[in-house]
Amino acid sequence: MKNNKKELSSEQREELLKTLKNRFEKNMNRHKDIEWAKVQAKLEANPQKLWSLDDMEVTGGEPDVVGYDKSKNEYIFYDCAAETPKGRRSLCYDRAALDARKEHKPQNSAMDVAADMGIEILTEEQYRELQQFGKFDTKTSSWLKTPADIRKLGGALFGDYRYGTVFLYHNGAESYYAARGFRGALRV
Repeated sequence: MKNNKKELSSEQREELLKTLKNRFEKNMNRHKDIEWAKVQAKLEANPQKLWSLDDMEVTGGEPDVVGYDKSKNEYIFYDCAAETPKGRRSLCYDRAALDARKEHKPQNSAMDVAADMGIEILTEEQYRELQQFGKFDTKTSSWLKTPADIRKLGGALFGDYRYGTVFLYHNGAESYYAARGFRGALRV
């Protein structure tokens, strides 16, 4: 059980680091030229980021390192589960969409859950980048960070992978489906 300070116990931290290291070593194609020891040192120095990664893990995201931003000295993690995380599905896009629903409201919105977790929803560019590492969302779909001009008109973007192609679509932001969730990004 997590505490309110958004920090993991030493046992939780050790277990998460072990899980992340194993995933890192099994998927070297996602992070060529990145050393696990340096990633681990950054993680250990940022307990709140570890808390966010644990949330990504617990909700089924299978977070992994997908890059390194030299200018900011940050490692970039994305949810790398084959399908959109099970613990983050059946959500409308944002709080405004949730508030606009008069009946059959979902439990929450993707943007609110992401904020609570301390992560960002993937952008269209990040989603396409993720798809370079494998085939993701072949049976599900994921909400994507939607440009303000589209959102202002009531829409929101989501993506999936079908027929050997990454597709981006639109939907009303208030819609939600059992097979649609969201993928997150975290910089450490």
